[in-house]
Amino acid sequence: MANNQGTPANLNLNVRGLRKSATLAINERSRELASQGKDIYYLGFGQSPFPVPEPVAQALRDNAHQKDYLPVKGLYPLREAIAAYWKRVQGLEYTAEDIMISPGSKELLFILQLVYYGDLVIPSPSWVSYSPQATIIGKRVHWVKTLPENDWKLTPEELENLCKSDPNRPRIIILNYPSNPTGATYSTEQLQQIAEIARKYNAILISDEIYGELDHNGEHVSIARYYPEGTIISSGLSKWCGAGGWRMGMFTFPSELRWLQNACAVVASETYTSTSAPVQYAAITAYQEHPVIEEQLIQSRRILKAAGNYLYNRLQSMGVSMPKPEGGFYLFPNFSKYKAALTQMGIHNSGEFCERLLSDTGVALLPSFDFGRPSDELTARLSYVDFDGEAALELAKNEYADKALDQAFLERCCPRMIEAANRMEEWIKNIQ
Repeated sequence: MANNQGTPANLNLNVRGLRKSATLAINERSRELASQGKDIYYLGFGQSPFPVPEPVAQALRDNAHQKDYLPVKGLYPLREAIAAYWKRVQGLEYTAEDIMISPGSKELLFILQLVYYGDLVIPSPSWVSYSPQATIIGKRVHWVKTLPENDWKLTPEELENLCKSDPNRPRIIILNYPSNPTGATYSTEQLQQIAEIARKYNAILISDEIYGELDHNGEHVSIARYYPEGTIISSGLSKWCGAGGWRMGMFTFPSELRWLQNACAVVASETYTSTSAPVQYAAITAYQEHPVIEEQLIQSRRILKAAGNYLYNRLQSMGVSMPKPEGGFYLFPNFSKYKAALTQMGIHNSGEFCERLLSDTGVALLPSFDFGRPSDELTARLSYVDFDGEAALELAKNEYADKALDQAFLERCCPRMIEAANRMEEWIKNIQ
């Protein structure tokens, strides 16, 4: 039996009303318009513009013959390499037994919420899939208020206020930094304060550090340094290694949470079974010290910092506010200055704003509603990745090896982003 919208009446209530992931939806909508001949500027979908480092790509080619099912928790030599990586870059002590590999960290985020009975606590705004995953499972979601004057970051005070209202309630707190969608990160003092509160209330902290290696200054610090016994580090190859389509993520558990890791492995054995064998063998190289990989990371950070600061300054000059980008490849512009003019155009929320901007200018942004913000808030996520990453890397490490990545560099490597800024500026002038 179906309702009058054609939806089966017995559809699980946990998924009724859910839409396709916003990041995937905007990419498909943009490609649809492009196929109709419209010039689209892809500032919505957050995919790394850089190629997979050549040593890692070669390792994949060398291991294409690997065809066996691997252990549920992952290839042991890879887990050893990741444990050594955390020691090398963060000074954290892990063993191979603490690591669990999956086909993307997104899968493990879902499984952990499934096996652990605590509520989900996330700051607003947060990545688009945290809350829908919890909804699918039937878990309670607590959005923690953040403010633009704090760069939309979770503050210790707001977290304390939430936790003390029911101090014994089991909770999973997700902290993502550098942030998707804001590009902001946390100081060591802020991390220490958040860690203290998580420990005080015995909360499990998932530190989503998928953009950690893309801290623009190469100074990312894991909160696991300050709350090692309760922090699970989430990461993978998709962002810093440019290998989103390879689908390889991992969780690093403290030994104190081995019981939770084992429970996740049980569910994994009945769902995805194991992660692609060739990819896991190739990932060993990704997590080992290698001068080519390190050089690409250095140049990637330089390029992203230059591109992010350029768009930040351009948007600021238009009267659009946002946190200054510190890592990853996102901005979170706030267009509320133009609320009155937009209302006269029939634009009342972030969804309508992004749809109108896309149709009028070809510039694709993501509405902030999908990141947990109020629908009538005129904020959006901008992803500054619409450029040829391989060409930008070559120019940065050769012609610009000893000088700043200036406007001329961006004009040569990122012309579509500059044109997108030009189109947004012209559009804003016309609506005033």
